[in-house]
Order: sequence, then C-alpha cells, then structure tokens
Amino acid sequence: MLAVTQPAYADEKPANAQGTNTEESGGSNENGIYAAARIQYSGSVAKGGGTGNVTSSDINWTPPPCWYAPYLGAKDFKKEMSKHIDSQLNTPGMGGTAGAALGETKRHYEDGFDIPGKPGYKDYNVENDGKGMFWAGVENPNEPDYLKRTSCTDLPFWVENGDAPPPQYEEAISPEILAALAYQHMQLPDTKVTLAPEANTKVNLPTWAWLDKAVFDEVEATAALNVPGFNIQATTTARPVSLKLEPGTKDAETYPASGECVINADDSIGEPYAKGKADETPPCGIRYLRSSGDSTYKLRATITWDIDWTGTGGAGGDLPNGTFGNEQAITVQEIQAVNR
Repeated sequence: MLAVTQPAYADEKPANAQGTNTEESGGSNENGIYAAARIQYSGSVAKGGGTGNVTSSDINWTPPPCWYAPYLGAKDFKKEMSKHIDSQLNTPGMGGTAGAALGETKRHYEDGFDIPGKPGYKDYNVENDGKGMFWAGVENPNEPDYLKRTSCTDLPFWVENGDAPPPQYEEAISPEILAALAYQHMQLPDTKVTLAPEANTKVNLPTWAWLDKAVFDEVEATAALNVPGFNIQATTTARPVSLKLEPGTKDAETYPASGECVINADDSIGEPYAKGKADETPPCGIRYLRSSGDSTYKLRATITWDIDWTGTGGAGGDLPNGTFGNEQAITVQEIQAVNR
C-alpha cells in the first residue's frame, strides 16, 4: 500500500480536566500525509489526552477508530503532498504497480486526472486557496485495533468553506463523532459512598449507604473542531441514575436485594443514617453475615450514568449508559457477647 493512501496520524498532546486543549497536529512523515484536525477537549476529560474512565454499558459500542478532518489549504497542501509524492517516487526500487499508482496520484492532484468517484485537481487546486481545505484521514490514537485505526485510507479531498464533505465519506468529522470522542475522553468522579457504620461494622448489623446530590452532580465533556470555514463542537453530558453495591463476599445481603439503589426525587441516592434507626432496614445498604476476620471485604460501589449529547446546529441524541466504580475496604467484626 502506498504511503499517500495510508490513514492520517493524530498525535495527541496533554489535556487536563480544567479544559486545556488536546489537539491533533498535521503534516507528513515516512508513514504518509496526516490531518491537522485540531480537536480540542475541555471539561471533565482525562489528563494526558488518554481514554477516560467511563465503561460503556453497550459492549458493541465503540468510539470512532478513525475519521476524515480538515488538513491544509491548497498552497500548503501542494507543498506537503508534492514533496511527499516526489520522495516516494525517488525511493529506490519504486516501480511496477506501486509506481504506476503513485504516478496516478500525482496526475490526480496536478493534471486533473479523475480517479473513480474522485474528480481530479489542477495544480493542487491552488487557484481556490483560501476558499476551502483538503481533508485527510485521522487515526484515533486510543483505538487498540490496528486494522480499524488505519481504515480511513481515501486520498485527501477538497471541501469548500461552508460546504459539507461529500456524502460518501461517512467517517467525515461531525458533531456526532465529536460527541463519541468526548465520551471516550470523559473522566467521571470517584464514587465513594457514605456508610454508617463508616468502615467497621458488625455481623448482622445493617450498614446504611447513601450519596448526596452534591457529591455526584452531572458531568460534561466537550470536543470542538475550529479551522477556517469549519467550526463544530459537541458536548457529552453524563447524569447519575443509580448506584449498585457489591459487598465483596457471598456472605452478605444487599438492600434492595438487587443491590441497585435508584436515584431519589431530590437526586440523592439512599438515605443518611440517623440516630434511632439502628434496627430499621436501610433503603440502600448491606448486611454482612460473616466476619471478615483479619482481613477486609472490598465493597464496590458503581454508579450508572445516563449519557446524551448536544452539538452544532441543534444536533443531539443518546449515547450508551456509562458506568464507573470504586472499591472501599470494609472490616466486619463479630458482635462480642458480655457474660456475667
């Protein structure tokens, strides 16, 4: 496969939860042409430009492995692409089918040679410089599957300012794709539930669990693309809807029995323990049936988040629910009887 037909490479730079930009830069290297996508992430996103901590409840849903995005104006594209093509043509041993294909690519951009479904350009469309941009493929650096990550292999194509990309490019960057990328980078807050008793409880004594609304309000992450003549963005919003308790041992009962504590009308979960309720059954909690001995049980509290998005032009919709949880160490002791 010729390097000029390989997908782009997006080199992400560090970001943080305070909204510092994460950008994909553009240019070319020995692997091919790559796009200047300049996707900027802000809000509650993972540091370092990596994948966030959200786990999708839909095992079949994945973020986009690659996409097409604005790369360069005509004059800059001519400089980069012609240099790249000439370098490839001058590679020792370049000939045969590969050399012929590379020659067709050169004619496509310089002499108006049409490739099926792709009209050719005269002198890299320099006469229209400033009126649009060439678009190219971008790899998602957080996609582990190499074949998926490198599947946006079409040659760079021209898009006029204000126009949508040609419909055959279904992977062209859009608010929906930005929403999925914001989802991938989203960082949800830690889930540490309040317990009573807090960390040391007794066998057969109900342990109350709850989360105040202020502890886990909704979370937003935004992805934006701003280049000459093309500006889009999408904000992905996660709202907590339920808390699942897993005691860390089979010798325990959860309240309710499913272990799923739903959100209350005031957006809290569970009910705070109050003096005098020791003999009552908590609406959200656990009762351990056996001592943890010299060790502890790992109570796992996982929140399910309802996730949707809104974007440029009034676009929007739902994304799969996300989950994220933490473990807390719980010591369970036997109730000591006093003999007289």
